[in-house]
Amino acid sequence: MDLGEINPVLLIASLMVAATPLLLAAIGELVVEKAGVLNLGVEGMMIVGAISGFAISVETGSPWLGFIAAAIGGAVLSLLFVLLTQFALANQVASGLALTLFGLGFSALLGQGYVGVKPPSMGDIHIPLISDIPVIGPILFQHDPILYVGIALTAAVWVVLKYTRVGLILRAVGENHDAAHALGYKVIKIRILAILFGGACAGLGGAYISLIRVPQWTEGMTAGVGWIALALVVFASWKPWRALLGAYLFGGITVLQLNLQAAGVAIPVEYLAMSPYIITILVLVILSADKSSAPASLGRIFHASH
Repeated sequence: MDLGEINPVLLIASLMVAATPLLLAAIGELVVEKAGVLNLGVEGMMIVGAISGFAISVETGSPWLGFIAAAIGGAVLSLLFVLLTQFALANQVASGLALTLFGLGFSALLGQGYVGVKPPSMGDIHIPLISDIPVIGPILFQHDPILYVGIALTAAVWVVLKYTRVGLILRAVGENHDAAHALGYKVIKIRILAILFGGACAGLGGAYISLIRVPQWTEGMTAGVGWIALALVVFASWKPWRALLGAYLFGGITVLQLNLQAAGVAIPVEYLAMSPYIITILVLVILSADKSSAPASLGRIFHASH
């Protein structure tokens, strides 16, 4: 065992990379839940985004087109959830679980021809002078563009929810959809747009795994990240900046357990691999006592006839 092999600068830099797919998926789901909809299909939308982005990136040679395709793929799959919950008025929990199972199977079918294929590299952004600053440069200023997109998206969602009329209406629909409907707001339309946004974000998160974090395609490669993203929204008490911090916390745990494995720590690998999920469960148990911050209409079906 040699803990001296763990480089703290590289550890923090890789922590940010590990956190990005979580952050993208969690921010999308946060907006969906703020609108009063509970979509448990995040894992399914992520894995469809992962294969959509990977396939288009390989076929066109452009990672940017891959990420656009991933966002579209995630949003298209979320349309299935829209049809089930907003028009057929099906149970949101059951529909979300069905979406995840469908996404996992569909992505495996689409990805059969891409196993072992290497995608084109996106490359990192290197800002002259700033990226060369010792310690700070490698940690903050030598990453791929999508990592910065995730942080910018978090900031944008925070501003929209807190300071704009759009955010106010979205929160009103999530808190009391009947009152929002009585005031003349189109509840179904607002929720559809929120679900599509959540699907697109989940798709981006999935593509980040297949194109940047683990640049390859393997079946089921999201490996529970979508479920952690769902837990992260609760952990963050539906606040974007807390989601950012939570993503970095969980990303850090994931990266740390990999580094500990590499350093030969005398703990069975299975225990280390379980650690992010155990901590997720513990956080949820602790926070489940405080339901006050959850949107009041979360998971409730809206009937326009009311």
